[in-house]
Amino acid sequence: MKQASLSPRAWAELSLLALIWGGSFLAIRTALDEIGPLTSVLHRTFWAMLVLWAVVLLRRQPLPRGLRIWGAFWVMGLLNNVLPFSLMAWGQLHIATGLTSIFNAATAIFGVLVAAAVFADERLSLRRGLGVALGFAGVATAIGLDTLTQIDIRSLAQLAVLAGTLSYACAGAWARVHLRGVPPLVAAAGMLTASTLMMGPLAVLVEGPPSLDLSLRSWAAIGYYAVLATALAYLLYYRVLAMAGSGNLLLVTLLIPPVAITLGALLRDEALAPQAYTGFALLALGLLVLDGRIFARGAKRV
Repeated sequence: MKQASLSPRAWAELSLLALIWGGSFLAIRTALDEIGPLTSVLHRTFWAMLVLWAVVLLRRQPLPRGLRIWGAFWVMGLLNNVLPFSLMAWGQLHIATGLTSIFNAATAIFGVLVAAAVFADERLSLRRGLGVALGFAGVATAIGLDTLTQIDIRSLAQLAVLAGTLSYACAGAWARVHLRGVPPLVAAAGMLTASTLMMGPLAVLVEGPPSLDLSLRSWAAIGYYAVLATALAYLLYYRVLAMAGSGNLLLVTLLIPPVAITLGALLRDEALAPQAYTGFALLALGLLVLDGRIFARGAKRV
């Protein structure tokens, strides 16, 4: 069976997705200065849902009907939004950003492993395993290997973030099986609708009714992570999923931390440490190994 792979177009869209999501760490952390983690998730899913349904109606795409498809949206919303968004937002309040990014990059490892267990065309090969290991080593090096010493299995915040990454991995596999053939725009809108219906009562019960009396800075942050990092990003998410498979899709998490580090240097005058460039080099090598074409060309020459 032909194995799922990343085409040049899929790589381009995966890179754009990483660029968008790389900026979401800063935006979410900014919003958390004024609102609670569950409320921040509700803002993210609600506004993104409105944007996507508006586009669905403008394009006159057929609306999803039937319990089966809405049941699939409900599970997808739980796995891909409610659980990981809530767990990671809460975790960001209690652990270092560098450590959060390392755990988030572990989504690529879980993604490849879950996909290998579920799909025959995404089996775990030596090359894919080596590529993921190199990429993860690059992320850890770029952030700083010393942050690994902060890992404490007893920390609920660290376990929460790690659980969120596993949830992302399961969501990718679920979407490939149960949302196959659903237009990306409709799939994203349906998923976010289910997420909002779950998050609304939960956020109000735990943190009270959401306040709209927020600073311009917070609204700008919410606008970024809701409209760009959620509505637009999920359109790219489902497109790459259809082109390259769930395991390849989640390699985006290896690209996000370098983007976040670079944005911090450009927008907040945070100096890049020398090991960041070493980490970027390891990451690039890992992506080349995962891509596989460098080996194919070498074999042809031989």
